[in-house]
Amino acid sequence: MVPYLQIDGLTKSFGDLVLFNQISLGVAEGQRIGLIAKNGSGKTTLLNIIAGKEGYDEGSIVFRRDLCVGYLEQDPHYPEELTVLEACFHHGNTTVQLIKEYERCMETEGNPGMEDLLARMEHEKAWDYERKAKQILSQLKIRDFNQQVKHLSGGQLKRVALANVLITEPDFLILDEPTNHLDLDMTEWLEDYLRRGNISLLMVTHDRYFLDRVCSEIIEIDNKQVYSYKGNYSYYLEKRQERIEATNAEIARANNLYRTELEWMRRMPQARGHKARYREEAFYELEKVAKQRFNDGNVKLEMKASYIGSKIFEADHLYKSFGDLKILDDFSYIFARYEKMGIVGNNGTGKSTFIKILMGEQKPDSGTIDIGETVRFGYYSQDGLRFDEQMKVIDVVQDIAEVIELGNGKRLTASQFLQHFLFTPETQHSYVYKLSGGERRRLYLCTVLMRNPNFLVLDEPTNDLDIITLQVLEEYLQNFKGCVIVVSHDRYFMDKVVDHLLVFKGQGDIRDFPGNYSDYRDWREVKEQREKEAEKPKEEKTARVRLNDKRRMTFKERKEYERLEKEIGELEQEKADIESALCSGTLSVEELTEKSKRLPELNDLIDEKSMRWLELSEIEG
Repeated sequence: MVPYLQIDGLTKSFGDLVLFNQISLGVAEGQRIGLIAKNGSGKTTLLNIIAGKEGYDEGSIVFRRDLCVGYLEQDPHYPEELTVLEACFHHGNTTVQLIKEYERCMETEGNPGMEDLLARMEHEKAWDYERKAKQILSQLKIRDFNQQVKHLSGGQLKRVALANVLITEPDFLILDEPTNHLDLDMTEWLEDYLRRGNISLLMVTHDRYFLDRVCSEIIEIDNKQVYSYKGNYSYYLEKRQERIEATNAEIARANNLYRTELEWMRRMPQARGHKARYREEAFYELEKVAKQRFNDGNVKLEMKASYIGSKIFEADHLYKSFGDLKILDDFSYIFARYEKMGIVGNNGTGKSTFIKILMGEQKPDSGTIDIGETVRFGYYSQDGLRFDEQMKVIDVVQDIAEVIELGNGKRLTASQFLQHFLFTPETQHSYVYKLSGGERRRLYLCTVLMRNPNFLVLDEPTNDLDIITLQVLEEYLQNFKGCVIVVSHDRYFMDKVVDHLLVFKGQGDIRDFPGNYSDYRDWREVKEQREKEAEKPKEEKTARVRLNDKRRMTFKERKEYERLEKEIGELEQEKADIESALCSGTLSVEELTEKSKRLPELNDLIDEKSMRWLELSEIEG
């Protein structure tokens, strides 16, 4: 395999905090690598360093010469005055530069260098660039190409940036959380897109199905070091557990030997020979291993939920719309005790609005919601992440409660509770402004759960959370003695947590599905296939007879067929205009000569293109 990127001895620290120390890794042509680590371990920092947007302390980063690299940042930025389509041309690449060069040439008198430019445009397929941009933007459900960037939401801007990266078709893609702000359809489209062809990829994502289906290798940053696993996410889980068990066994063996050597060290006289000095040096190395504190992230959070009565909430004939957009249309529902509901649907179908109506943040146009007296909500919202930047992490939690009741007489101090959510004692006494985006999300989740709610409403809780935190949260929700509503685009998370789904299909059409997301997806695929078969049984039968097993057009041939139809029409119109002009008797000698020369050229072109059009139409049948 051709090496694309080689990193050797890379070290990065912020003051006393060392993110990674002397790490080495490589990416070769065709490799699709997923990068996994706890929040705060430096995933985004590493990607920024590789992309040249951030410095490092020591080490080397070497790319293959002339490699085209595309980087999707976690929080992309564009000049506000650009339109969506202009933003897709904003970050320079060879094709965009070529298009700009062509436009300058067209504006220059005499069009110097036009022939060379046309040849390069053809070679780079630059003519298709705008069409391809619009196609990918449409797949990501951005359809107003003239909308200014400043009017886009954060999620829309991330999707524009994703389109920007994909359009350029780089040799090597670096993606930081590409599935954030994508609905389920978009995520599955991106999954298929990245699995096609020989794409080389280094990616950070918390979407485990996405990792499993797209990546062929997993790299983990743990305890400032890098571990590589040659397989997908499922393989990584298996091998990581083996590594943890092997490390724990090594620490246990070192501890047993350490006790023996410690006794020898205490008994040995100060005047030691050469062998004794060698054994003493070996003792200090052994001490380092024995005193390791290996944290595998395998924590379990058990918390007491407040008592919840039989009456939870009842929605009765709810209506809600914004202009022509219907969110709820005569919606009624009675929520059961201990019910765990997932809410899915495309962006813009009203999932978050429904949650806000339930939480009393928005009013329905009509209808009522009756909430039981014992219900205590815990609400994790998309925009609820607000902290005093100058507070310490431990103070944020202690301001809510010094001690958290777990039930059965068990209690946790604020510090112990934070450790359950993977905040080390050092991080607990650090300031909020020093936390990474994922660590802030994790802290916000702590502040929601520690109030002992009995009804959890979680709106996109998986965005920016690392996989280890998600595993802790999943186990907690599976054992939670209360009610849960989850809005999420994370398919793995939904499969683990919910009993059934509310599917928002748009314009107030809401369906209840008895199963998790994978069940729903399988059911939907079978249903769509049956509908297709039911729609055109006669058509297919006729087609088989008529085609006599001939092949269908490829995508490229279909585009050529459509283009030829247009070109033949234009050429025939030009021919008719010339013939009309030649008969008018108004042309000068020069014009007459020029048009007389053009006429046979047109006839040849029309014949040539018509023959090709007929060939393609034969394939189409």
